[in-house]
Amino acid sequence: MTRARFGYDRSMRIERLSLEETSRLRSVRLRALADAPNAFDSTLEEAQHRTEEEWRQQLSGLATFVAVVDGADVGMARGGPDSADPQAAWLLSMWVDPGYRGRGIGDALVTAVVDWARADGFRRLLLEVGDSNHAAIALYARHGFDADGGTSRLRPPRHHISEHRRVRLLGTSIGG
Repeated sequence: MTRARFGYDRSMRIERLSLEETSRLRSVRLRALADAPNAFDSTLEEAQHRTEEEWRQQLSGLATFVAVVDGADVGMARGGPDSADPQAAWLLSMWVDPGYRGRGIGDALVTAVVDWARADGFRRLLLEVGDSNHAAIALYARHGFDADGGTSRLRPPRHHISEHRRVRLLGTSIGG
């Protein structure tokens, strides 16, 4: 269970999914893509057509954390290594169910990925966030992620959505 300096919902716990929990990953990921289609590079349609083996590969390659409240998965975040820089990792797939936002669940999920990256020896943690997603930007800023000048756009048909990259150096401790 992850709790740091932020006011987390006391009934919430963070769990890391195992390779056998593909159905949990699939379920929470599909809910995230349905709720916030413009927040992710993947689309709901793409995810709906993934095979069991593809979901297992995601669990194998990405540290996947879910927030659980009263037995229900209500949020997720994943961490994975950067393919070009062995000292960097990415915070990916961050999502909290709308009915559970504002309860510290996002803070707990970010902390879980930061802790994972630090424990695995990464020196930097990167993420991309939509320029207009002010709540997420504030969450990441609270955890020490600063804009580094990198920008991108989602793939068509959502290429009108711009994102910027943020980075957190892992030699420092800011809330997690």
